[in-house]
Amino acid sequence: MTYRGHLRSLSRLGLPLIGGHVAQFAIGLTDTIMLGQYSVDALASVVLGSTLFFVLFILGSGFGIAVMPMVAEADAQNDDTAIRRIARMGMWLSALFAILVLPMFWFSGPILTAIGQEPDLAQTAQSYLRIVGVGLLPALLVMVLKSYLAALEHTRVVFWITVLAALANVLVNYVLIFGNWGAPELGVTGAAIASLVVQVVSILGVVIYAGRKLPEHRLFARIWKPDAEVLSRVFRIGAPIGLTNLAEVGLFAASTTMMGWLGKIPLAAHGIALNLAGLAFMFHLGLSNAATIRAGNAIGRKDSEHLAQGARTAIVFSLSMAVVAVSIFVTVPEFLIGGFVDKSDPDYDAIVATGVSLLLVAALFQFVDGAQAMALGLLRGVMDTRQPMILAAISYWGVGMTSAYVLGFTFDMGGVGVWLGLVIGLSMAALLLMLRFWRGKLAELRTSFAT
Repeated sequence: MTYRGHLRSLSRLGLPLIGGHVAQFAIGLTDTIMLGQYSVDALASVVLGSTLFFVLFILGSGFGIAVMPMVAEADAQNDDTAIRRIARMGMWLSALFAILVLPMFWFSGPILTAIGQEPDLAQTAQSYLRIVGVGLLPALLVMVLKSYLAALEHTRVVFWITVLAALANVLVNYVLIFGNWGAPELGVTGAAIASLVVQVVSILGVVIYAGRKLPEHRLFARIWKPDAEVLSRVFRIGAPIGLTNLAEVGLFAASTTMMGWLGKIPLAAHGIALNLAGLAFMFHLGLSNAATIRAGNAIGRKDSEHLAQGARTAIVFSLSMAVVAVSIFVTVPEFLIGGFVDKSDPDYDAIVATGVSLLLVAALFQFVDGAQAMALGLLRGVMDTRQPMILAAISYWGVGMTSAYVLGFTFDMGGVGVWLGLVIGLSMAALLLMLRFWRGKLAELRTSFAT
């Protein structure tokens, strides 16, 4: 296949995935915007609560992400039985994880207080998490089923179901946060209820679609039946993915904790800037998922050249998107930050000024953030997850977290220093993971396929 052919295939697969990730991200972004209009205290509380939820979600999502390359490989080999077994055990592991971590949401207030957050904000965040936490189970099941559908190149439905969920979130937020249309004004509680509604809408959508459009897999028949062999395989691949995700997201969660030490205004500005940086990352994440699927297909066909060409195409595509994001962040930062806060709020000017400085730093890590995401996607596609987990942990925590603390507090650079530490950690991850793929796994696979 030519590089133009790879680009067409990657675009056909990746663009709906990007759209789905953007729509999913829009759910959290909507909460941030609406709560920012409601009150700064509400925004700061939900920044804390949603950070904890996302950390646990991303840890548990490793099993769902593992389903993607495994199903893609089985599909290349036309093995419907393997596809069914993999998806089922992905759901088993995700459900078990959601049940095990539920107490952390219920008792989140003391946890947040113990790590230095203001007691009032921590208590409000706990009220939010006691509702949102119930949605972790459907959220993780949705991740498994979306990965299953994406691996079979049913990416458009993934996009449309996520869009529907995002629209439901806007509607319920509008009604319950502000008390519109005769509903009670619930503030943070209203945002939590909206998030739970989103998860229910999403799981219903993917279950109905998978059952009707792919009946040959009989995905939900005898779903209660255990499959120890495949469960073990999904666990061995998925657990390192979850821990790798935790290392990265934990880096950003820890930065949120440190910003909380600096006060309410830096924390609110951090939440806004992090949302904007995260939105840009959704483009890289969608392409990374597409690269995972295409790498899994190449492994199933034992075609190392196809794997290498597809990898180069995906990386260049990701870099081009980074250029666009950097251009926007640098040219209109005030407009972007200001859109999240009510201009009549007395803290408006301080939040915008702080947020602008953070967003300019965020522009620095667009290239390396995209590069490390693409490397991880490619490595997952070839079922290499343990070594990348170690490299990521060293980069994010050994290098990134240490740099963030030293620059932010030892050198008294505040929020900007914390964010510069993120840049350093992501840069190290991009370098080590790219070397792992190109100098390690690809060379190994070429030798293996040639024999």
